[in-house]
Amino acid sequence: MSKNTGTLIYRDPDPFVTESGFAFPELEIAYKTWGKPNPEMSNVVVVFHALTGHASADEWLQGFFGEGKLLDPEEHYIICSNVLGSCYGTTGPLSVNPETGNRYGGDFPEITIRDMVRVQQRLLDHLKVNRVRFAIGASMGGMQALEFAVMDDRAEQVLLIAMGKAHSAWAIGVGEAQRKAIFADPKWRNGYYPADDPPADGLSAARMMGMITYRSAESFERRFGRKPQEGKSCFQVESYLNYQGDKLVERFDAVTYVRLTSAMDTHDVSRGRGSYEDVLGSITIPVLVVGISSDVLYPVHEQKELVSLLGNGRYAELTSDNGHDAFLIEFDAIQSLVKHHFPEISRKYHLSVT
Repeated sequence: MSKNTGTLIYRDPDPFVTESGFAFPELEIAYKTWGKPNPEMSNVVVVFHALTGHASADEWLQGFFGEGKLLDPEEHYIICSNVLGSCYGTTGPLSVNPETGNRYGGDFPEITIRDMVRVQQRLLDHLKVNRVRFAIGASMGGMQALEFAVMDDRAEQVLLIAMGKAHSAWAIGVGEAQRKAIFADPKWRNGYYPADDPPADGLSAARMMGMITYRSAESFERRFGRKPQEGKSCFQVESYLNYQGDKLVERFDAVTYVRLTSAMDTHDVSRGRGSYEDVLGSITIPVLVVGISSDVLYPVHEQKELVSLLGNGRYAELTSDNGHDAFLIEFDAIQSLVKHHFPEISRKYHLSVT
């Protein structure tokens, strides 16, 4: 779990109370920046990361970074922070509880997407950001970006990719199945496992389930078909999924996975606020919502519905058989959609796609 290269830590000494009522005596927020703020602080871009992401957005969104691209350090002051509850530097299950001297582990509370955004608001306050040129997020990051548009008046434009107004029954069910795989591992121990003996099998199985929903049947067939894995008595697709599961175990934490997938289930912009029409209709800044044609986790009807409810929403669709993960693969295609459907960004920042 070493995704902290080049990240900074803001230590917020003020207590933070989650929506569930749990009080953190203090917070640590890991973040990374690119570029420099201009004198007016009018070139700030905020990136919100997805489930297993981290503050180093230039690693997992590398195709968006560079001169003339969506995230241009020569033009923008880009900020990405690690979310509350993760395992890459911001206060999370692996953090030490200053009141006990032990890591939180299974004592880490249930959190919500709104809790994540409130923590990130504290960072922006600390950095003296009073306006955000645009905010961008995909999947869980898109949930945060949408909540940011509701909870904060600093955003001037928002780009949302592959998510909807609320977590659907389908998505909640997928998350619950993954959590059950972790709970079924005898090494789970209700989250109180030693660092050197985590529930690796359960977390690996959860990731394998997730990977199936992140891609599509077409992409699996195109890439693997029924090809056997050379030197092994299994199919290539089996080898691929096992590899992905093992790779996550090496860099992630099981309690973190449980808490963040549960937090995604809380995503519902209408919760406690009124109707979707009223809540989303009040967002009058330009919002581009990008759907992915083969996304089975967050199907395009969710993005189309979201656009229909927004006060100033626009819809663009990426035609791809790469499924949900297309936002991490087809950078040029997404930037072309942004250039066409979101000219406010491309005019101001000379967005070009080769």
